[in-house]
Amino acid sequence: LILVLFIGKEVGGAKAWFDFGKFGLQPSEFAKFATILGIAKFIHDQDIYLNKLKILIIICWMLLVPCLLIMKQPDAGSALVYGSLIIMFFREGLQLQYILSIIIIGLLSFLTMVVGVNNTIIFLIFIALIFAYLLKRNKKTFIPALIFFIISASIISTINYTYENILQPHQKERIDIILGKEKNDLGSGYNLNQSLIAIGSGGVIGKGYLKGTQTKFNFVPEQNTDFIFCTIGEEFGFIGSIIVIGLFTILILRIIMLSEKQTSRFSRIVGYSLSSILFAHVFINISMTIGLMPVIGIPLPFFSYGGSSLLSFSILFCMFIKLDTYRIERF
Repeated sequence: LILVLFIGKEVGGAKAWFDFGKFGLQPSEFAKFATILGIAKFIHDQDIYLNKLKILIIICWMLLVPCLLIMKQPDAGSALVYGSLIIMFFREGLQLQYILSIIIIGLLSFLTMVVGVNNTIIFLIFIALIFAYLLKRNKKTFIPALIFFIISASIISTINYTYENILQPHQKERIDIILGKEKNDLGSGYNLNQSLIAIGSGGVIGKGYLKGTQTKFNFVPEQNTDFIFCTIGEEFGFIGSIIVIGLFTILILRIIMLSEKQTSRFSRIVGYSLSSILFAHVFINISMTIGLMPVIGIPLPFFSYGGSSLLSFSILFCMFIKLDTYRIERF
């Protein structure tokens, strides 16, 4: 990840590829399972659970380092996938208070981007006044409530600063399009608009294999990679799309079931991490093609064209299958 920043090839505005002539290699794809192995080994060897803040900070740093290097490329999509490992954190003892904190931060982020920082602060003050009235008989709760308000206000200010000053103009525009604050069907919203047309034109049963007009005549950019799902929607329709989503769901649930059967924490963590990463890729990719999330460069596993994604997921799957055979051999 460090080396690609210096000698990598720039593709689509991101310096994220090693160029080897006829083929390229994207190290961020392989950094996912390398990070998973590192975290799994650390938790297994130390025999710890994520119920202490100190341990949680260490694990977060193990995630943050590759995320920062990937963001430097910049490749926000690949970095965002690391957030899905919260599912594994929950299984390994992450306390409810931390989960609620993450949910609150997410809600504050959404409100800040939708209604603006000032309106969000006003809403937060209104909530604080309600709590103050309800808890006025218990003076001991005043200080924690005040601290919560101050921390929430700081989070809102940080989110607003990140949105206004750190995000690239095209990233802000894509978010604004999803939130309905802006409409640009011929500019940054072109990909999404054409994707929606392609999926919608497929109807219930689709136009048939290789008979999609939007995809056949290349109206949808990146239809072989990031927007591969619109090809499925146009050629196989609603039924085909549901079947694909259903198969992914069955696969993810099967991995979780096998993870629960593991006798080794290392194997269980790898299994849950695999299901988390797979879920993130499927959810984000499909959501961005139907307008539920901003457009970011992230492939649909085993569908999108690209050797790095296919190879990295194949390695993860084969590794987990091999770990599961150890469990079977013990019995």
